[in-house]
Amino acid sequence: MANETEFKAWLVTENDGQFSGEEVIRKVSDLPEDDVLIRVRYSSLNYKDALSASGNRGVTRNYPHTPGIDAFGDVIESADDRVKPGQHVIVTGYDLGMNTDGGFGEYIRVPAGWCVPMPDGWDGIKAMTYGTAGLTAGLCVSKILMAGAKPEQGKVAVTGATGAVGSVCVELLSGLGFDVVAVSGKADQASLLEELGAKEVVGRDALNPEKRPLLKPVFANGIDTVGGAPLAELLKQISPGGSVSCCGLVAGPQLETTVLPFILRGVNLLGVDSVEIPLEDKAAVWKMLAGEWACPVSEQHCRTIARRELPESLGAFLKGESVGKIVLDHSL
Repeated sequence: MANETEFKAWLVTENDGQFSGEEVIRKVSDLPEDDVLIRVRYSSLNYKDALSASGNRGVTRNYPHTPGIDAFGDVIESADDRVKPGQHVIVTGYDLGMNTDGGFGEYIRVPAGWCVPMPDGWDGIKAMTYGTAGLTAGLCVSKILMAGAKPEQGKVAVTGATGAVGSVCVELLSGLGFDVVAVSGKADQASLLEELGAKEVVGRDALNPEKRPLLKPVFANGIDTVGGAPLAELLKQISPGGSVSCCGLVAGPQLETTVLPFILRGVNLLGVDSVEIPLEDKAAVWKMLAGEWACPVSEQHCRTIARRELPESLGAFLKGESVGKIVLDHSL
């Protein structure tokens, strides 16, 4: 029976307030009861996984816990007709890897409403090369396009441009014809950003805090992946009628700004959620990324790791040193 099947998982435990992860052997019966049992082939690494692995209670309340907010795999059992055994599915967001055992284990159990069928022509590594980060990037781009952003309007800024979300945004926007200005604190990654399609690469000091509530418009539109002070400064530099989609908080959750960009220049601040959005919205972005929105350079620069490499790779996220996309391959 499937319940007696043993599998390997990377489990985070707490000991005297210290959190650490290690590979363990578990049984499928250890997983919570739910509609669909999936054999996970690949997962991917995200900042939220690093927070979960470090004991952040805002992400994961109870330990021991297996992180991994992304998963691709094969359906083994299903109690819901919407998902069939043998089907290849992508699971991202909702509670996966937060308080529900996630993709850093070889098996997961989830509701059928969390499962998106794999788009035609894709494979598991490509799906997880994008993962939540790629999904978020696609949603960020979609938001500014729906707000009227066009290449002929002028430059579009992408903050946190070497990160998992930002790098896909750079390549995706470049492929759509935009002149992308990549904002990054990693000067040694300028060549990669140019390969992704950035027309300009500028340092974080381009968004250093200024006391003035408005600055000279530099960008027609923007995508912010870091939050905090850089987002506040970016809003001051957006042209009248421009839009900024925001999705991150690595630079802090606080936004200290004024209403002036909004009421004097008509700037739009567009929030992006990739976690609780309807399944059909996720499926639409996956279909685009598997087709005309494909980002071949991002795919090429993705690297795969084994479970034993998780501590080092997750630590790099917390130090702000992670570059590009990382896929966890359970066969390694």
